[in-house]
Amino acid sequence: MVINGSQDGTIAFTFPKVEGVAEVYTYSYAPACATGTDTLNSRTCAALNSRCNAEPDGIMVVWERMDIRNPGADWQRLEQACLYPGKPPERPGDVVIAVTEKQLRELPIKAPALGAQPGRHTLKGAETNIFADPADQSFAIDILRRRVDIKVKPSEYRWTYGDGTSLVTRFPGGPIPELRWGDKTVTSHVFTGTGDFAIGLTTVFTGEFSVDGGPFQPIAGTAQVPSDPKTLSVWRSEVKLYADDCNVNPSGAGCG
Repeated sequence: MVINGSQDGTIAFTFPKVEGVAEVYTYSYAPACATGTDTLNSRTCAALNSRCNAEPDGIMVVWERMDIRNPGADWQRLEQACLYPGKPPERPGDVVIAVTEKQLRELPIKAPALGAQPGRHTLKGAETNIFADPADQSFAIDILRRRVDIKVKPSEYRWTYGDGTSLVTRFPGGPIPELRWGDKTVTSHVFTGTGDFAIGLTTVFTGEFSVDGGPFQPIAGTAQVPSDPKTLSVWRSEVKLYADDCNVNPSGAGCG
């Protein structure tokens, strides 16, 4: 914490950073009243300060804050609160709640499952349709005893095909009819070699949050969630030539 005094008796105060709180204000506090030499005023102050009796020598102070995002902004009066010697002041009300990128990445976001057509076996030189099955997701967490609802959705897909190539798309792709297997799609890939290849996907999620049922606001940052890899076996296709005309001899070699 940082405390700075001023000539008018107010104390500028910077609170320690709290996870989930976007600190956009600087605070100051001053005694709610000065005892001085006036007897009536002294009695009034004594009565006011007597309310701060949780610990010895407590006094009542008045909090103010200024929005540091707006240069030249006026100080806003907040609430009165008790201050005790040797004890840091408690944060006044009206804090700004925000979900951080760290909290977004700590959410149990479910990664999309990977799919492939024609299946886990495919052919060298042919288009293999690879796709994901993503879903929007919702969560609820607690920040400073406030309910915070969070919604996340996928915004980018980062594919790796296991053969040294990769692709980034905004769309997850999807299954296509069997009659179209082998067609090129936005997420398909042509393997130029045979063997087993581990297909990988990292989905980038963005989010927004709402505090106590209020309007949703965007979360700064993203969460990158990897899917379980999917192994494909790429086979070599073979073409054989036959002398028989299957129209003439349906039972000939290569016919049927």
